[in-house]
Amino acid sequence: MENYTLQDKTHAFLEASPQKFYVDGKWKTSDDVINVVDPATSQAFATVSLAQASDMEEAVGSAEAAFKGWGKTEPTVRAGLIRKLAKLIRRDLHVLAELESMDVGKPIGEATGFDIPFAAECFDYFANVAEDTEYEIDLGLEVTDSQTVKIPYGVAAFVFPWNFPFCLCAWGIAPALAAGNTIVVKPASETPLSTLYLAKLMEEAGFPSGVVNILPGTGSTAGEALINDTRLKLMSFTGSTAVGRHIGEVCGRNLVPAKLELGGKGAAIVCSDADVDAAVEGLSGAVLFNAGQVCCTASRWYVHESVYDEFVAKAKAHFESIQLGRGLDEASQMGPMCTHKQMSKVLECIAEAQADGAEVVCGGKRALEGDLKEGYYFEPTLLAGDDSNRWAQEEIFGPVAFLLKFSDEDEVVERANRNLYGLANSVWTKDIPKAKAIARELVGGNSWINAHNVFEYGLHYGACNKSGCGGGVNSRATFEGYLRHQSIASVR
Repeated sequence: MENYTLQDKTHAFLEASPQKFYVDGKWKTSDDVINVVDPATSQAFATVSLAQASDMEEAVGSAEAAFKGWGKTEPTVRAGLIRKLAKLIRRDLHVLAELESMDVGKPIGEATGFDIPFAAECFDYFANVAEDTEYEIDLGLEVTDSQTVKIPYGVAAFVFPWNFPFCLCAWGIAPALAAGNTIVVKPASETPLSTLYLAKLMEEAGFPSGVVNILPGTGSTAGEALINDTRLKLMSFTGSTAVGRHIGEVCGRNLVPAKLELGGKGAAIVCSDADVDAAVEGLSGAVLFNAGQVCCTASRWYVHESVYDEFVAKAKAHFESIQLGRGLDEASQMGPMCTHKQMSKVLECIAEAQADGAEVVCGGKRALEGDLKEGYYFEPTLLAGDDSNRWAQEEIFGPVAFLLKFSDEDEVVERANRNLYGLANSVWTKDIPKAKAIARELVGGNSWINAHNVFEYGLHYGACNKSGCGGGVNSRATFEGYLRHQSIASVR
């Protein structure tokens, strides 16, 4: 780590061993702990208490009790607390960014430039939506004097992944709390630190006891106890399609509505008239962001044959120029992968892709030069082949793009839509009417034009097919999804 000194608050936070979890306004420990590993060094730097099934049961009970008050709190009161939290997040921006960088491995600039400030903005956005929403609507019917009232559900449970622990947590809990629900959160046991720090800030902001409960734990123990609790009124999961299918099955048996935000294998279509330099820069930035551990990234690159060679040469040069290094080294352009397990999986995927005929254009292996050998660093990788290759269709979840050549725009849309995911795609061309026409035909929750991974509050971000169901995030529709509609009618 060069030219970087941790904040005093970061040091103070990390001194606690083990880190406690937060239930019913109290900080608790268990006999079961886990070491939090810095992926840049493969060394443990913190210890965290893991919640047990009984802790999850207590958390759901405390959230259920707290809902009796929080659910009836005026939206302006809830919004005030949420805005106070946003201010505290901004105050401790660098502390949260340092925790996120060490926990996940991402460059500190990504954490300070996107993850933390965008999460703070999320809380402000939904505070505004809560105040702007009409909660009682007169239907104007002839036979009855009728209204639709919008009421929070109750206890909402959240299970978040390890790749964007802070930002994804904000995307989930901000609308739920603003709408009047109480929450139980299980962050990933691999990357719990920024979420636990968020619990400290929520306590400081003054959220009533039981409204917020944050408990790291294993999926097999804490996670299963949470998703099987019949007192839940809503369930939200972000993570792999395989785990999402399991959670959907459990929630289906209990008749608990489930929001599932799952994996992706986004397609980027680079047309013959695209700005090749801009496409290379934009798509490289997307697939290498957070070391490729991004579900909505474009990892299938369909490039028109007339610009294919130019595009590949420039993309290869860009990939080979990326500076790998520890997240807290401000010179780093890409950090390590988050876990040894995920790094190993990417190696296996590339080997299988090669065995099935794919060419490795660049990268394809673990980076082991100098200090990099201590961490989970992976070379930015370009594969080339055809659609029939399994890893041209399945999510790899690493800094890997699969190059595919096309000649006909109608045909390439059909090829892109054969994929079973449905999260995020992009179109690259100078012809905007054509781009919009292609974007509309691509199956997915999101289609971007001459960009990829563009987020803005008010712009709905959702999914379909194997990428998820139950609604999306970041828009007014997200907020409405945390309110149930109840009819009240009397005969005139």
